[in-house]
Amino acid sequence: MPHALKQFIKYVIVGGSGVLLDLVTFTFFTEVVLFLPWIAVACNQLIVIGYNFSLNKYWSFRNTALPHWQFFRYMTLAIINYLVGVGVMYLFNQLIGINPYIVRLSTIMLSVSWNFLLYKYWVFTHVTD
Repeated sequence: MPHALKQFIKYVIVGGSGVLLDLVTFTFFTEVVLFLPWIAVACNQLIVIGYNFSLNKYWSFRNTALPHWQFFRYMTLAIINYLVGVGVMYLFNQLIGINPYIVRLSTIMLSVSWNFLLYKYWVFTHVTD
């Protein structure tokens, strides 16, 4: 099996478990803590970001380089994804009234498409730290 395919499969596994973590924490923040959905996304993303970075770095891409430049790049991408996620939730749920779970899953599916390539070729490349 080609190396990139193995990485992609691991990335999908991490992503799938990350989606589960995302939805569980989103549900917790909306149903138990009673946050507005866009605030719940703002909070749960802090948890999901750390989870996804760690598993993708050490398991999916088996990268052992010092993480500070990678973490900076990861956080740059995460901030963009975070702002898109919160903004889309606010726009489509708060202002338009679409079900928050439909909005959240749609946003997650969109981000998966560009994240793998950016992780592989920009975030977790072997850079000199």
